[in-house]
Amino acid sequence: MRTILLTALTALLMGTAPVGAADVPAHIGRYTTTPEDQREINQVVADFQFALKTKNIRQLAALMLHADIPWSSPASPETIRKIRAEFEPNANGLRAGGFHDFVRFIRESKVPVEERFYNVKITQDKHVAWVMFDYEFVEDGKAWNYGIETWQMMKNLEGKWKIGSVWWTTNLMQ
Repeated sequence: MRTILLTALTALLMGTAPVGAADVPAHIGRYTTTPEDQREINQVVADFQFALKTKNIRQLAALMLHADIPWSSPASPETIRKIRAEFEPNANGLRAGGFHDFVRFIRESKVPVEERFYNVKITQDKHVAWVMFDYEFVEDGKAWNYGIETWQMMKNLEGKWKIGSVWWTTNLMQ
């Protein structure tokens, strides 16, 4: 109820009316997808987990569009304000070199590492896809953090699905 009231109030203040189901064009929500594409995207998800668990850095890198894709857990606005106030006036909450740092961490880890995925949802239209899921990051059998993770993917010239960006939230376990 509260969401409906906030939506209506926002629409009233902005001089627009909320969009109802009847106002949505018939083509919205129609995607071009195939069972084969869905299987291939699911295979990338499984290959990612396997490569991480087996510390197969080469296989992990092969799943990426390239090694410099956006790969980050963005800092919260509060953390960005603190960083800007204390030492970096241009901080935006993103780190450079995320995938490279992640691969180095995995390669140098002395304990088993894995990422467990739950509630995987794939949205795909033609050669572009989004994968979103709940995750927990596990080291030496213990979950250290959890959150949501999203991948943007694309089908490359060779017809292979590749991960083009990885963003996630980080909630530390208590």
